[in-house]
Amino acid sequence: MSTLVLTLPLGTPGPAAEYSYTLTADGHTATRHASTTAALLPDPGRAGEIVAVVPARALSWQQVTLPQGATAQAGRLRAVLEGLLEEHLLDDPAQLHFALQPGAQPGSPAWVAVCDRAWLRGALQALEAAGRPVDRVVPEFAPGPTASGQEECDVLGTPEDAQLVLTGHGPQQAVAVLPLAAAAALAARPADDAPPAVRAEPAVAALAERLLNRPVQLHTASQRALVAARGDWDLAQFDLASTGHTRALRKLGSGASAFARAPQWRAARWALAVAVVVQVVGLNLWAWQDRQALAAKQAGVRNALTQTFPHVKVVVDAPVQMERELAQLRQATGSVSRRDLEPLMAAAGAALPPPRVPTQIEYANGELRLRGLELAPEELTAMNQRLAAESLSAQPRDGALLVRAEDRP
Repeated sequence: MSTLVLTLPLGTPGPAAEYSYTLTADGHTATRHASTTAALLPDPGRAGEIVAVVPARALSWQQVTLPQGATAQAGRLRAVLEGLLEEHLLDDPAQLHFALQPGAQPGSPAWVAVCDRAWLRGALQALEAAGRPVDRVVPEFAPGPTASGQEECDVLGTPEDAQLVLTGHGPQQAVAVLPLAAAAALAARPADDAPPAVRAEPAVAALAERLLNRPVQLHTASQRALVAARGDWDLAQFDLASTGHTRALRKLGSGASAFARAPQWRAARWALAVAVVVQVVGLNLWAWQDRQALAAKQAGVRNALTQTFPHVKVVVDAPVQMERELAQLRQATGSVSRRDLEPLMAAAGAALPPPRVPTQIEYANGELRLRGLELAPEELTAMNQRLAAESLSAQPRDGALLVRAEDRP
């Protein structure tokens, strides 16, 4: 499944606005990246996901402590945030959009992202009108611990308008966006207080090296957008929240695609593949052992038939042939079997409750039918218990009591 990651333009949204976009199949590697209008953005597919990245300069960050019960009242949460941030904002709160940090808990500090409400709504509506509805909205940079665990520095923009972005700096691990002109003060800090590495876009890499007086690592806007899209933030909250069955399916598809392609899941994929192979091999081995055991039993039955009756040369169905040979042997010697009339009558007479006597007796095909008997359920049960010792059974059928031999295991 593909993911389209696009960066929202800072200007007024409109048909002519251009979006920098990155198309990825695994969330880590770009398959295509360019810049175009909303109408010409590539389609990530029916099961794909579209992630919009809000530039760092469009966001401000405030830290609040939620009161108890605030998160349980989702309808009033925005009003709570307005009350907490009212004294810290320069604009009217009604003109701003708020987004609360994922996993925020009452009584603990939490970050709130703030941006222009009309601008964000207009950008999302322009994309939806172009047939590219956004599934998630993420910040370009977010406060909190960085991947390296230390302060990180990014330089982006153009040489005429270069910006310096500090993340994870200070005790609150905030995000700060400064003009690159402030780099002189950054370079003047003690060496042990300097960021471990500086990343810069190719257009401003030389300028950053000269002003910061240290080598920089190239980091493109496309790479930065992919990192932002993998974050757990979603700025589409409150009246801009995108919910529904389609979004849930896309998230599920995105997770499946990440598991199938993302590098961090490689070990898990190998483990799953090994587990499947082991299960398949184990089931095949088990089936082979069962087939071998069954074949050995069948060979034993065939051997018993040919050893007992050497004149049988061709074995087709050993149990049936064995029964037939035994019947012929009994007839030749004058012996009787459990299915003959005399044993069945003797067993039935001994098992019938006194003074029950049948009025009619029929015998055919190894089955004895006793008519004129009406046995209560408990009497029939007791009779079957006595017949079971001789592998016989009795059951009512067609107005008669049918007595016959049961097949022995």
